[in-house]
Amino acid sequence: MSQPPAADLGDISREAAEFRARVAAIHAELSRVIVGQQDLLDLITYAVLSGGHVLLEGVPGLGKTLLVRTLAQTLDLRFSRIQFTPDLMPADIVGTNLVMQDDSGRRRFEFQPGPVFSQIVLADEINRATPKTQSALLEAMQEHAVTVAGESRRLDEPFFVLATQNPIEMEGTYPLPEAQLDRFLFKLRVPFPGLADLQAIIDRTTGPEQPAASRVLDGAAVLEMQALARRVPVATHVREYAARLVMATHPESEAAADAGVDPGGKSARPQPGAVQRGHRGYPGVGLAGVAAPPHPQLRGRGRRRRSG
Repeated sequence: MSQPPAADLGDISREAAEFRARVAAIHAELSRVIVGQQDLLDLITYAVLSGGHVLLEGVPGLGKTLLVRTLAQTLDLRFSRIQFTPDLMPADIVGTNLVMQDDSGRRRFEFQPGPVFSQIVLADEINRATPKTQSALLEAMQEHAVTVAGESRRLDEPFFVLATQNPIEMEGTYPLPEAQLDRFLFKLRVPFPGLADLQAIIDRTTGPEQPAASRVLDGAAVLEMQALARRVPVATHVREYAARLVMATHPESEAAADAGVDPGGKSARPQPGAVQRGHRGYPGVGLAGVAAPPHPQLRGRGRRRRSG
């Protein structure tokens, strides 16, 4: 097997070092505002740099909204927040055509974009809205576009949806359908902080100065890092391992467990492993790189085997 030219190896080393430094800078800025939750910060960073959406689950008051807002500040991306409630309508998310009248008295339709026309969209308490309203995000998350009155409109890149949901046992919640869950690369659980973290939160929230994150990247840099993650080499046996990992849980497979993974392919994507390995200074994705992220990728994607 031929080796890349020395000049190419030098470029790869520089790109890898810059990638690692950028990921560390993102993590450092998030940590200035968010107390603890180091694994959570890493996984959200890996998902964003992989071009995936994230579903955060946890009881209210754990700082999920603050985390998403801080991420938008760190990456210098346009941010919008949608508070999902039972009376929220799809048009409140994607926008609608309004009748406008000009100076001459002529009327025309003019599109008023909804909050989904941002780059980082916080879908707060997404499972408090009805399934009809939840579905308004499906096209935006999959195609990075929305269709209103038969006209498709592209969303600016990079585009991410980071949604929060309350545990399903809480009152006033609707379970997300499988099609909605499939749009999320990761489902992450936000744990309750420990005693030391609670004390640090009290110190930060009652002190004279509130910590704030600084911009370390912009949209163009995020797209560049996503492209670099796709260029990380993945050996054939690693790709086969990822495929077997999904097949072993699939309902139609003889070796499947009771709960299977959807066939959408996101669970077999190696990009999160590539970002993780790049962050830690490794040049390619090995078996460990595939085995580490799948737990949050597979979580929430189980399908019960149907008998008969």
